[in-house]
Amino acid sequence: MSGHNKWSTIKHKKGAADAKRGKIFTKIIKEISVAAKLGGGDPAANPRLRTAVDKAKAENMPKDNIERAIKKGTGGMEGVVYEEIVYEGYGPGGVAVLVEVMTDNRNRTVSDVRSIFTKCNGNMGEAGCVAWMFDKKGLIVYDKNADFDQLFETALEAGAEDVVESDEQIDVLADPSSFMDVKDALESKGFKPQTSEITMIPQTQIVLEGKQAESMLKMMDRLEDCDDVQNVYANFDISADEMEKMM
Repeated sequence: MSGHNKWSTIKHKKGAADAKRGKIFTKIIKEISVAAKLGGGDPAANPRLRTAVDKAKAENMPKDNIERAIKKGTGGMEGVVYEEIVYEGYGPGGVAVLVEVMTDNRNRTVSDVRSIFTKCNGNMGEAGCVAWMFDKKGLIVYDKNADFDQLFETALEAGAEDVVESDEQIDVLADPSSFMDVKDALESKGFKPQTSEITMIPQTQIVLEGKQAESMLKMMDRLEDCDDVQNVYANFDISADEMEKMM
């Protein structure tokens, strides 16, 4: 399982998602507005916007909030110019970390992100220092009790690259260009995803234990809590036994 996906599972177990619902809404609204500004307000013709809208619906965001965010984007987002930046660096134990931000103040954001890295026993790196360790993929996650054989066949016929079954879920991986086609094909067969997104999948993983594991989780929490941060990806793995010790 990817470090990013592992973090999603850990957050669920910690109950952190509900506690940060307000921040989640803020980040999704920002993504919807920027996607609408760049690619138009029709989700059917704007894959990035459709993905953001689907994420909003999965978080039970009210329809009015979604529509306002789209209108804000197509109206030009007067007074606000967001810059999209990716920061790279290393976490505890040499974990590779990618941080995607949307900011209207680059100096403020880089200072905040660098401070979090430093306080959590990591360090910022140069552009490109860890990006090569990740592959950009469409990731669609289904309940582990779904009909694996039918899901597998449908996904591959629609252009998926891989279908991976674990104890917790079924992951469908696709190239970003065929992501929506695969998702639509599966939905037409009655498969409703738990989550779906364009994400960064690490090529290798670093297993963390003890203090390093604690510091890594603290880093992920603090980065995601930063208002300008949209997504955080990392190639760490923490065993279930190790998680039990920390919870």
